[in-house]
Amino acid sequence: METVVSGIRSTGKLHLGNYYGALSNFVKMQNEYNCFFFIADLHSLTTHPTPQDLQATVRNVVVEYLAAGIDPEKSTIYVQSDVPEVAELYLYMNMNAYMGELERSTSFKDKVRSNPDNVNAGLLTYPVLMACDILIHHGTKVPVGKDQEQHLEMTRTFANRFNHLYNTAYFQEAFAFSYSEKLVKVPGLSGQGKMGKSNGEADCIYLSDSPEVIRKKIMRAVSDAGPTAPNQTKPEAVQNLFDLMKVVSTADTLTHFDDLYNSCAIRYGDFKKQLAEDMVLATEPVRSRILEIEKDDAYIQKVLKMGAEKAQASAQKTIKEVREIMGLKRLY
Repeated sequence: METVVSGIRSTGKLHLGNYYGALSNFVKMQNEYNCFFFIADLHSLTTHPTPQDLQATVRNVVVEYLAAGIDPEKSTIYVQSDVPEVAELYLYMNMNAYMGELERSTSFKDKVRSNPDNVNAGLLTYPVLMACDILIHHGTKVPVGKDQEQHLEMTRTFANRFNHLYNTAYFQEAFAFSYSEKLVKVPGLSGQGKMGKSNGEADCIYLSDSPEVIRKKIMRAVSDAGPTAPNQTKPEAVQNLFDLMKVVSTADTLTHFDDLYNSCAIRYGDFKKQLAEDMVLATEPVRSRILEIEKDDAYIQKVLKMGAEKAQASAQKTIKEVREIMGLKRLY
Protein backbone atom coordinates (compact mmCIF):
# COMPACT_ATOMS: atom_id res chain seq x y z
CA MET A 1 0.00 0.00 0.00
CA GLU A 2 1.40 3.39 -1.00
CA THR A 3 2.00 6.00 1.67
CA VAL A 4 0.41 9.46 1.73
CA VAL A 5 2.05 12.16 3.87
CA SER A 6 0.54 15.57 4.49
CA GLY A 7 1.47 18.37 6.85
CA ILE A 8 -1.16 20.47 8.55
CA ARG A 9 -0.03 24.00 9.36
CA SER A 10 -0.55 24.67 13.06
CA THR A 11 -2.05 28.10 12.42
CA GLY A 12 -5.34 27.66 14.21
CA LYS A 13 -8.84 27.36 12.84
CA LEU A 14 -9.85 25.57 9.66
CA HIS A 15 -12.27 27.18 7.23
CA LEU A 16 -14.84 26.01 4.73
CA GLY A 17 -12.28 26.02 1.91
CA ASN A 18 -10.15 23.52 3.85
CA TYR A 19 -13.20 21.35 4.53
CA TYR A 20 -14.40 21.05 0.94
CA GLY A 21 -10.86 21.03 -0.45
CA ALA A 22 -8.00 19.14 1.18
CA LEU A 23 -10.02 17.68 4.05
CA SER A 24 -12.54 15.99 1.77
CA ASN A 25 -9.63 14.31 0.01
CA PHE A 26 -8.00 13.23 3.29
CA VAL A 27 -11.17 11.46 4.38
CA LYS A 28 -11.20 9.50 1.12
CA MET A 29 -7.46 8.78 1.16
CA GLN A 30 -7.47 7.16 4.58
CA ASN A 31 -9.60 4.32 3.22
CA GLU A 32 -7.19 3.48 0.41
CA TYR A 33 -3.69 4.49 1.49
CA ASN A 34 -1.33 4.38 4.45
CA CYS A 35 -1.86 7.97 5.60
CA PHE A 36 0.30 10.12 7.89
CA PHE A 37 -1.25 13.49 8.78
CA PHE A 38 0.96 15.62 11.01
CA ILE A 39 0.55 19.00 12.67
CA ALA A 40 3.59 21.00 11.59
CA ASP A 41 4.51 22.77 14.83
CA LEU A 42 8.24 22.73 14.00
CA HIS A 43 7.57 24.56 10.74
CA SER A 44 5.61 27.20 12.62
CA LEU A 45 8.67 28.05 14.73
CA THR A 46 10.06 30.00 11.77
CA THR A 47 7.63 32.77 12.76
CA HIS A 48 8.47 32.51 16.51
CA PRO A 49 4.99 31.85 17.98
CA THR A 50 4.61 32.00 21.74
CA PRO A 51 4.31 28.65 23.59
CA GLN A 52 0.73 29.47 24.57
CA ASP A 53 -0.29 30.22 20.99
CA LEU A 54 1.49 27.16 19.65
CA GLN A 55 -0.10 24.72 22.09
CA ALA A 56 -3.57 26.16 21.61
CA THR A 57 -3.44 26.14 17.81
CA VAL A 58 -2.04 22.60 17.68
CA ARG A 59 -4.92 21.41 19.87
CA ASN A 60 -7.47 23.28 17.73
CA VAL A 61 -6.18 21.68 14.54
CA VAL A 62 -6.29 18.18 16.05
CA VAL A 63 -9.87 18.70 17.24
CA GLU A 64 -11.09 20.08 13.93
CA TYR A 65 -9.46 17.40 11.80
CA LEU A 66 -11.01 14.71 13.95
CA ALA A 67 -14.38 16.46 13.75
CA ALA A 68 -14.12 16.71 9.96
CA GLY A 69 -13.74 12.95 9.57
CA ILE A 70 -10.08 11.98 9.95
CA ASP A 71 -10.17 8.60 11.71
CA PRO A 72 -7.22 7.90 14.04
CA GLU A 73 -7.85 4.16 13.63
CA LYS A 74 -7.35 4.44 9.87
CA SER A 75 -4.80 7.27 9.69
CA THR A 76 -1.79 8.30 11.73
CA ILE A 77 -2.39 11.75 13.23
CA TYR A 78 0.57 13.15 15.13
CA VAL A 79 2.36 16.31 16.16
CA GLN A 80 5.60 16.83 14.26
CA SER A 81 7.69 17.58 17.37
CA ASP A 82 6.54 14.32 18.98
CA VAL A 83 8.72 12.45 16.48
CA PRO A 84 12.32 13.60 17.13
CA GLU A 85 13.59 11.38 14.31
CA VAL A 86 12.27 14.00 11.89
CA ALA A 87 14.73 16.54 13.32
CA GLU A 88 17.55 14.00 13.12
CA LEU A 89 16.88 13.28 9.44
CA TYR A 90 16.61 17.05 8.90
CA LEU A 91 20.17 17.41 10.21
CA TYR A 92 21.50 14.72 7.89
CA MET A 93 19.70 16.04 4.81
CA ASN A 94 20.86 19.60 5.52
CA MET A 95 24.40 18.35 4.95
CA ASN A 96 23.43 17.60 1.35
CA ALA A 97 21.37 20.72 0.65
CA TYR A 98 23.14 23.66 -0.98
CA MET A 99 22.78 27.36 -0.19
CA GLY A 100 22.20 28.34 -3.81
CA GLU A 101 19.25 26.03 -4.36
CA LEU A 102 17.68 26.98 -1.02
CA GLU A 103 18.03 30.70 -1.71
CA ARG A 104 16.30 30.22 -5.07
CA SER A 105 13.22 28.79 -3.38
CA THR A 106 10.18 30.89 -4.25
CA SER A 107 8.74 30.59 -0.75
CA PHE A 108 12.02 31.77 0.80
CA LYS A 109 12.12 34.81 -1.46
CA ASP A 110 8.51 35.61 -0.58
CA LYS A 111 9.21 35.32 3.16
CA VAL A 112 12.26 37.58 2.88
CA ARG A 113 10.17 40.24 1.14
CA SER A 114 7.26 40.03 3.58
CA ASN A 115 9.32 39.62 6.79
CA PRO A 116 12.73 41.24 6.24
CA ASP A 117 13.38 41.44 10.00
CA ASN A 118 12.88 37.71 10.54
CA VAL A 119 15.03 35.95 7.95
CA ASN A 120 16.19 32.97 10.00
CA ALA A 121 17.96 29.75 9.07
CA GLY A 122 14.71 27.82 9.53
CA LEU A 123 13.11 29.80 6.70
CA LEU A 124 16.06 29.04 4.44
CA THR A 125 16.00 25.30 5.16
CA TYR A 126 12.20 25.00 5.25
CA PRO A 127 12.20 22.83 2.07
CA VAL A 128 14.63 20.40 3.72
CA LEU A 129 12.37 19.93 6.74
CA MET A 130 9.38 19.48 4.46
CA ALA A 131 11.32 16.85 2.52
CA CYS A 132 12.17 15.02 5.73
CA ASP A 133 8.52 14.98 6.80
CA ILE A 134 7.84 12.99 3.62
CA LEU A 135 10.97 10.88 3.43
CA ILE A 136 10.84 9.76 7.07
CA HIS A 137 7.75 7.67 6.19
CA HIS A 138 8.76 6.93 2.57
CA GLY A 139 5.80 8.90 1.29
CA THR A 140 5.18 8.74 -2.45
CA LYS A 141 1.93 10.69 -2.61
CA VAL A 142 1.65 14.20 -1.18
CA PRO A 143 -1.66 16.11 -1.39
CA VAL A 144 -0.47 19.67 -2.01
CA GLY A 145 -1.43 22.57 -4.22
CA LYS A 146 0.55 24.09 -7.06
CA ASP A 147 2.23 26.54 -4.67
CA GLN A 148 4.06 23.60 -3.08
CA GLU A 149 5.21 21.94 -6.31
CA GLN A 150 8.68 23.48 -6.03
CA HIS A 151 9.11 22.04 -2.55
CA LEU A 152 8.16 18.61 -3.84
CA GLU A 153 10.65 18.96 -6.67
CA MET A 154 13.30 19.77 -4.06
CA THR A 155 12.21 16.73 -2.03
CA ARG A 156 12.90 14.55 -5.06
CA THR A 157 16.25 16.29 -5.52
CA PHE A 158 17.31 15.62 -1.91
CA ALA A 159 16.14 12.00 -2.09
CA ASN A 160 17.96 11.31 -5.36
CA ARG A 161 21.08 13.11 -4.14
CA PHE A 162 21.15 10.91 -1.04
CA ASN A 163 20.70 7.79 -3.17
CA HIS A 164 23.47 8.85 -5.53
CA LEU A 165 25.88 9.89 -2.78
CA TYR A 166 25.53 6.60 -0.91
CA ASN A 167 25.07 4.37 -3.97
CA THR A 168 21.63 3.14 -2.91
CA ALA A 169 18.02 3.20 -4.07
CA TYR A 170 16.71 3.77 -0.56
CA PHE A 171 14.43 6.80 -0.96
CA GLN A 172 11.60 6.86 -3.51
CA GLU A 173 10.38 9.93 -5.35
CA ALA A 174 7.29 11.73 -4.04
CA PHE A 175 4.74 13.42 -6.25
CA ALA A 176 1.73 15.69 -5.79
CA PHE A 177 -1.52 13.81 -5.48
CA SER A 178 -5.23 14.55 -5.63
CA TYR A 179 -8.34 12.49 -6.22
CA SER A 180 -9.56 14.92 -8.83
CA GLU A 181 -8.06 17.19 -11.43
CA LYS A 182 -10.07 20.09 -10.07
CA LEU A 183 -10.78 20.52 -6.37
CA VAL A 184 -13.87 22.35 -5.19
CA LYS A 185 -13.00 26.03 -5.10
CA VAL A 186 -14.63 27.74 -2.15
CA PRO A 187 -14.60 31.54 -2.60
CA GLY A 188 -14.15 33.98 0.24
CA LEU A 189 -16.50 36.69 1.45
CA SER A 190 -14.24 39.62 0.60
CA GLY A 191 -14.70 39.36 -3.16
CA GLN A 192 -10.99 38.56 -3.62
CA GLY A 193 -10.95 34.99 -4.92
CA LYS A 194 -10.79 31.79 -2.90
CA MET A 195 -11.36 31.69 0.84
CA GLY A 196 -8.16 32.25 2.80
CA LYS A 197 -6.83 33.72 6.03
CA SER A 198 -4.53 36.07 4.15
CA ASN A 199 -7.57 38.19 3.25
CA GLY A 200 -8.55 38.61 6.90
CA GLU A 201 -10.87 36.94 9.39
CA ALA A 202 -13.98 38.33 7.71
CA ASP A 203 -13.14 36.45 4.49
CA CYS A 204 -13.53 33.01 6.08
CA ILE A 205 -16.33 30.87 7.43
CA TYR A 206 -14.56 28.74 10.03
CA LEU A 207 -15.75 25.25 10.89
CA SER A 208 -16.04 26.33 14.53
CA ASP A 209 -17.99 29.55 13.83
CA SER A 210 -21.29 29.76 15.69
CA PRO A 211 -24.53 30.24 13.70
CA GLU A 212 -24.65 33.87 14.88
CA VAL A 213 -21.13 34.56 13.63
CA ILE A 214 -21.84 32.88 10.29
CA ARG A 215 -24.97 34.99 9.78
CA LYS A 216 -23.10 38.22 10.55
CA LYS A 217 -20.24 37.35 8.19
CA ILE A 218 -22.56 36.44 5.33
CA MET A 219 -24.67 39.58 5.73
CA ARG A 220 -21.50 41.70 5.62
CA ALA A 221 -20.07 39.88 2.58
CA VAL A 222 -19.10 42.07 -0.37
CA SER A 223 -21.73 42.35 -3.12
CA ASP A 224 -22.78 45.29 -5.33
CA ALA A 225 -25.72 47.58 -6.00
CA GLY A 226 -27.53 44.91 -8.00
CA PRO A 227 -28.00 44.11 -11.71
CA THR A 228 -29.09 46.88 -14.05
CA ALA A 229 -29.85 44.76 -17.13
CA PRO A 230 -31.30 41.27 -17.63
CA ASN A 231 -28.83 38.38 -17.81
CA GLN A 232 -25.80 40.55 -17.23
CA THR A 233 -22.51 39.01 -16.15
CA LYS A 234 -22.12 38.89 -12.40
CA PRO A 235 -19.15 40.82 -10.95
CA GLU A 236 -16.59 38.67 -9.12
CA ALA A 237 -17.84 39.46 -5.60
CA VAL A 238 -21.41 38.52 -6.49
CA GLN A 239 -20.33 35.42 -8.42
CA ASN A 240 -18.39 34.34 -5.34
CA LEU A 241 -21.57 34.41 -3.28
CA PHE A 242 -23.40 32.37 -5.89
CA ASP A 243 -20.49 29.91 -5.93
CA LEU A 244 -20.80 29.60 -2.15
CA MET A 245 -24.49 28.89 -2.55
CA LYS A 246 -23.62 26.20 -5.09
CA VAL A 247 -21.53 24.49 -2.39
CA VAL A 248 -24.02 24.55 0.50
CA SER A 249 -27.52 25.02 -0.95
CA THR A 250 -29.87 22.87 -3.01
CA ALA A 251 -29.92 23.14 -6.80
CA ASP A 252 -33.47 24.53 -6.65
CA THR A 253 -32.41 27.31 -4.27
CA LEU A 254 -29.50 28.27 -6.51
CA THR A 255 -31.71 28.31 -9.60
CA HIS A 256 -34.32 30.44 -7.82
CA PHE A 257 -31.87 33.22 -6.93
CA ASP A 258 -30.07 32.96 -10.24
CA ASP A 259 -33.38 33.59 -12.01
CA LEU A 260 -34.07 36.56 -9.73
CA TYR A 261 -30.65 38.01 -10.56
CA ASN A 262 -31.13 37.53 -14.29
CA SER A 263 -34.49 39.28 -14.15
CA CYS A 264 -33.10 42.16 -12.03
CA ALA A 265 -35.47 41.22 -9.21
CA ILE A 266 -32.94 39.93 -6.69
CA ARG A 267 -32.85 41.38 -3.16
CA TYR A 268 -29.41 40.76 -1.71
CA GLY A 269 -30.77 40.81 1.84
CA ASP A 270 -33.03 37.84 1.10
CA PHE A 271 -30.30 36.12 -0.87
CA LYS A 272 -27.76 36.47 1.94
CA LYS A 273 -30.24 35.34 4.61
CA GLN A 274 -30.90 32.15 2.64
CA LEU A 275 -27.18 31.59 2.06
CA ALA A 276 -26.46 32.10 5.76
CA GLU A 277 -29.11 29.59 6.87
CA ASP A 278 -27.87 27.01 4.35
CA MET A 279 -24.31 27.64 5.54
CA VAL A 280 -25.33 27.11 9.16
CA LEU A 281 -27.08 23.87 8.21
CA ALA A 282 -24.12 22.59 6.14
CA THR A 283 -21.58 23.21 8.91
CA GLU A 284 -23.73 21.99 11.81
CA PRO A 285 -22.48 18.35 11.88
CA VAL A 286 -18.81 19.39 12.05
CA ARG A 287 -19.48 22.23 14.48
CA SER A 288 -21.33 19.91 16.87
CA ARG A 289 -18.53 17.38 16.67
CA ILE A 290 -15.93 20.09 17.40
CA LEU A 291 -17.84 21.14 20.53
CA GLU A 292 -18.02 17.51 21.61
CA ILE A 293 -14.37 16.62 21.00
CA GLU A 294 -12.79 19.80 22.40
CA LYS A 295 -14.24 18.97 25.83
CA ASP A 296 -12.71 15.48 25.83
CA ASP A 297 -9.06 15.91 26.83
CA ALA A 298 -8.66 12.19 27.45
CA TYR A 299 -9.70 11.36 23.89
CA ILE A 300 -7.44 14.03 22.35
CA GLN A 301 -4.48 12.76 24.38
CA LYS A 302 -5.26 9.17 23.40
CA VAL A 303 -5.35 10.08 19.71
CA LEU A 304 -2.05 11.97 19.86
CA LYS A 305 -0.32 9.28 21.93
CA MET A 306 -1.43 6.58 19.51
CA GLY A 307 -0.39 8.71 16.54
CA ALA A 308 3.02 9.50 18.02
CA GLU A 309 3.68 5.80 18.66
CA LYS A 310 2.71 4.79 15.12
CA ALA A 311 4.70 7.64 13.56
CA GLN A 312 7.75 6.92 15.71
CA ALA A 313 7.72 3.25 14.80
CA SER A 314 7.88 4.23 11.13
CA ALA A 315 10.45 7.00 11.70
CA GLN A 316 12.76 4.94 13.92
CA LYS A 317 13.03 2.25 11.26
CA THR A 318 13.96 4.88 8.66
CA ILE A 319 16.57 6.55 10.90
CA LYS A 320 18.16 3.21 11.78
CA GLU A 321 18.51 2.35 8.10
CA VAL A 322 19.71 5.85 7.13
CA ARG A 323 22.40 5.78 9.82
CA GLU A 324 23.60 2.40 8.56
CA ILE A 325 23.69 3.64 4.96
CA MET A 326 25.66 6.74 5.98
CA GLY A 327 28.10 4.76 8.11
CA LEU A 328 26.98 6.30 11.39
CA LYS A 329 27.57 3.18 13.46
CA ARG A 330 28.71 2.91 17.03
CA LEU A 331 32.23 1.57 17.55
CA TYR A 332 31.46 0.06 20.93
